[in-house]
Amino acid sequence: MNRQMILATVSRIMIFFASLMLIPIGVGLYYGEGSITFFAFLKAMILTFLVFLPFSLIKVKSTFIYIKEGFIITSVSWLLMAFFGSLPMYFSRQIPSLVDAFFEMASGLTTTGASIITDLDKISNSVLFWRSFSHFIGGMGVLVLALAVLPEITPTSVQAMKAEVPGPQFGKILPKIKSSARTLYIIYIVLTLILIIALVLAGMPVFESINHAFATAGTGGFGMKNGSVAYYQSPTIELILSIGMLVFGVNFNIYYMILIGRAKDAFKSEELRVYLSIVALSTLLISLNIYKHYTSYLNALRDGFFAVSSIITTTGFATADFNAWPAFSKWILLLLMFIGGCAGSTAGGLKVTRIIVAGKAGLNEIKKSINPTRKLSIRYDGKSLDKSTERNILRYLVLYFLIFGLCVLIVSINVKDLMTSFTAVIATFNNVGPGLEIVGPIGSYAFFPNFNKIILSLIMIMGRLELMPLLVLFYSETWRLN
Repeated sequence: MNRQMILATVSRIMIFFASLMLIPIGVGLYYGEGSITFFAFLKAMILTFLVFLPFSLIKVKSTFIYIKEGFIITSVSWLLMAFFGSLPMYFSRQIPSLVDAFFEMASGLTTTGASIITDLDKISNSVLFWRSFSHFIGGMGVLVLALAVLPEITPTSVQAMKAEVPGPQFGKILPKIKSSARTLYIIYIVLTLILIIALVLAGMPVFESINHAFATAGTGGFGMKNGSVAYYQSPTIELILSIGMLVFGVNFNIYYMILIGRAKDAFKSEELRVYLSIVALSTLLISLNIYKHYTSYLNALRDGFFAVSSIITTTGFATADFNAWPAFSKWILLLLMFIGGCAGSTAGGLKVTRIIVAGKAGLNEIKKSINPTRKLSIRYDGKSLDKSTERNILRYLVLYFLIFGLCVLIVSINVKDLMTSFTAVIATFNNVGPGLEIVGPIGSYAFFPNFNKIILSLIMIMGRLELMPLLVLFYSETWRLN
């Protein structure tokens, strides 16, 4: 194991991450916040520099690494970013518990949006910005951002980016890793800027527009007001955010193909068609189911579309308390929490690609039971999917549900309500945010004991990194010398 490379790379990532705290410091100065908040960010930044700067200067003898080192770099970096990123909230006493602050930052970076804060009006603008900004940098990936802007690129970069980018990838955007990272972030930033402008034109204040755009781009869902998006009571803002969430739930390869003039090929994407079909069907079914609780079908359609957009993209914004909707609608939303967005997007969940492959694999098994001698392959986007990719996806699904069941059992130790513990794990494992019952859209995770908050924080990181990077940390053979 190349321990020098791991230590040096993680330290450089942490130095880069700490430098990002200068932005919320600037926000605090602009709004004239007190010295407590200013020094909270400054102390957290300086502490991070003091811990990691010496290790970042290590002269590495060999830059060669295996995939396991890439996993370790990614998982350790995310755990450390969640801890050190939580320190400004803790030092400022706006979140007086370090465990709560860690939970909040883990939720922000993983774009989960689950929160322990019960009154957002008491939180300073700089901390609110830091929460939303964590969505933005965590959505596309902190390591991807580092690859895009840092001058030194090594073989580590490939393994780290593979470990962080969500979903099974069937192709690259560009052959060079640095160009790929920059292309991803250029598209990401441009779409975010468009969203900010649209929200400002719709009447949302500039600062709140920026924060909501960050939360939408990262499909995170941290709000600025108590009551989330429902606070604004604006159909225009809701429509903009609904479309924005769906846009960021699409595979970014699609936008690159459109950018280079291959729009026809982009819109032939099987995953995109299934994704939009799920959204349309779910919206129709939910709006019809909740119609009797509304004064008009248009209002039911408005809340139904927003909820579907928010949940399938694992963003977690809310305009209505879907916890009070009929069971049929709630079960659809729970299924959408599992499905999630497209591979290569900022959304969480299993990803539409895996659902398509699993569905076709199941259908092939039915066909084989009727005709055992029949040879069948899975076709994806008009091409035969190789068996190794098919097996990897099916293995991932098996492992996913085994870990999910175990996490539900662990969280249930200190929770009496079955639906609360069940949906809390669904919402954190799939990086959604709100669940049902106590952790519903108008609830919070504040009531959980510290043990559960730590477990749920790890679940969020595991879900964002899609299991393996975090699991390898607990596997004994990982730490054996090569």
